[in-house]
Amino acid sequence: MSAIEKSVDLLEDKLKKLLERYIFLKEENEILLNSISNLQQLNAQYDRDLFQVREKYDLLKFAKTIDGSIENSKETKQKINALVREIDKCIVLLNQ
Repeated sequence: MSAIEKSVDLLEDKLKKLLERYIFLKEENEILLNSISNLQQLNAQYDRDLFQVREKYDLLKFAKTIDGSIENSKETKQKINALVREIDKCIVLLNQ
């Protein structure tokens, strides 16, 4: 075999390896992109769940302050006053 034929064979081998590596990396990239998409959907679901839990917590906290227990009477009065002020503002806006 001549030097040119050896060079051509070596070049063909390197091109085959390069093509195999390209195909492997392309498949791996698709798998990773799918994984990212799944994780983003999961993250969005967790964000929605967290928002719902926070809303429930806030409602429970508000209900506890309205409960009127002796320990929270000052906080309950403040919450009621804040609600009354907010209602008054709404009434003023409706009357305009």
